[in-house]
Amino acid sequence: MSVVTKKEKQVLELIRKKGVLRARDLDAYGIPRTYLRTLYRKGLLMNPERGLYILADTHFGSHHTQISVGQKVPNGVMCLLSALAFHEMTTQLPSEVWIAVDNKAWQPQIKNLPVRLVRFSGKAFTEGVEYHTINGVRMKVYSAAKTVADCFKYRNKIGIDVAIEALQEYGRLEGYTMDDLWKYAKICRVTNVMRPYMEMLS
Repeated sequence: MSVVTKKEKQVLELIRKKGVLRARDLDAYGIPRTYLRTLYRKGLLMNPERGLYILADTHFGSHHTQISVGQKVPNGVMCLLSALAFHEMTTQLPSEVWIAVDNKAWQPQIKNLPVRLVRFSGKAFTEGVEYHTINGVRMKVYSAAKTVADCFKYRNKIGIDVAIEALQEYGRLEGYTMDDLWKYAKICRVTNVMRPYMEMLS
């Protein structure tokens, strides 16, 4: 069995606390990034995407890819089909992680993860963001109400049937409010599209 040095133990403890560690995160601690490769070669770390490291015995389940994408796109927000799945508002299981990025942001470089980037702008990007901890990792996800409005706005991408199902499922959530739906429908400029479906819900 490989001997683990004091510095390597420090790196392992950092990853244990964060869940996922980016190589550049070590710079703040004055630890050379070469320790990550060493621990990877020893079989103590996994490298799901360039620049990302997790413990070899990590079991993130269905959230593994979402967490990896969230670390690669820290300014992005989980949206549309991925947000629906997170809030358990759809019967579909997306094969890609849907991430919203600001319309003016640089194109993230992601090669080995299934990602669908969608560009949002203004309040449509900044409003309705929630922070959730998934397996110890803090993630940004749009709220249930904001996600419903997004689904109607991007109905040509995901299908109007998915948007309608999302609205129906939203009506089954505990503590849902029509006020929240109207708020985000206005922000996403889909009030006219959503109105007849919302009247059926109320």
